[in-house]
Amino acid sequence: MSKYSYNTSILFTAIFVLFFACNQDNDPTAVTPGGDTLFNGDWSIDKDKVKSGGPGVDGIPALENPNIISASEATYLSDNDLVIGYKVGNDIRAYPHKILDWHEIINDEIGGEKVAITYCPLTGTTIAWDRNIDGGTTTFGVSGLLFNSNLIPYDRKTGSAWSQMKLEAVNGKIIGTIIETHPTVETTWKTWKEMYPETKVVSTNTGISRNYSSFPYFIGGKDYRTDPFIIFPIDTDDDRLPRKERVLGVIVGDATKAYKIAGMTSSTTVIHDEVNGETLVIIGSEEKNYIVSYKRTLEDNTKLTFTAIENQGAVVMKDNEGNEWNVFGEAVSGNRKGQKLVKTTSYIGYWFAWGTFYPGLEIY
Repeated sequence: MSKYSYNTSILFTAIFVLFFACNQDNDPTAVTPGGDTLFNGDWSIDKDKVKSGGPGVDGIPALENPNIISASEATYLSDNDLVIGYKVGNDIRAYPHKILDWHEIINDEIGGEKVAITYCPLTGTTIAWDRNIDGGTTTFGVSGLLFNSNLIPYDRKTGSAWSQMKLEAVNGKIIGTIIETHPTVETTWKTWKEMYPETKVVSTNTGISRNYSSFPYFIGGKDYRTDPFIIFPIDTDDDRLPRKERVLGVIVGDATKAYKIAGMTSSTTVIHDEVNGETLVIIGSEEKNYIVSYKRTLEDNTKLTFTAIENQGAVVMKDNEGNEWNVFGEAVSGNRKGQKLVKTTSYIGYWFAWGTFYPGLEIY
């Protein structure tokens, strides 16, 4: 166990509860504003460990089809603010943490892809979910529930509850269903603009009154993003790395491996590695504050070897055939121009979250 205690002071707890102006019991059965009961029946996770985060169902309001502005209009962002980059063809968008801290889910359509950008500020995890489930399209909302301190979204089509980090429905009609994910790039606003100056970005004109210039988890003089305290209990507290260190976790079958952004000292670092028999390429930079991963074997079974490309914006590596690839794993020059690397199941999160959801995972 870590030297840091789970327990917080009475003052800290009071501030937290008053901030959200809501306190529910820990019964994971919840009721929607319309009166329909959700989350009854069996859970695939321990129901006793499903906790109320404070607000009830939709108490944290997800956004749908948000207003989009140009990079030059996004004056509310500073260079070091973290954003989630998403790209489909020429449709390029940034979803800032400053917005996601207050809404946690943004349902959107990008280049014809219907996606939900899901974000948990308590575990630092952002994952793009496909909104096509159970034979149709849905939107996702915030249930107000947590498991191991992590967001539990629910889908409005079936009313099922999902574990964000487990990537599956854990309660409801389609329990056990695995969600389809899409690649994203989490980095600073400065790096993202350098990579994609033509990007659009979510506006603060959300139609909901929130102070997007403030961070809602700065409590008792402590910044949750950097201080080791956590608010809710977790099953496993792995102290091999600092709790709030941001790492990329890659899941291959029943194996998981973590890659640190810290230590990638050049402007672009390329790592060849293997997880559970799958050969991978990991690309990142501590200086530019990003890390992503792809499979090295293409759909035609060709296995490529990569080297870093420095200071060329979104173009970050070249392969042994001479093709150049961008941060989204798209070939932008060479004989393979237009092809894509096969995505991995991976996302960035705080170390403590990876340590509790995937106990004993290997660290690169």
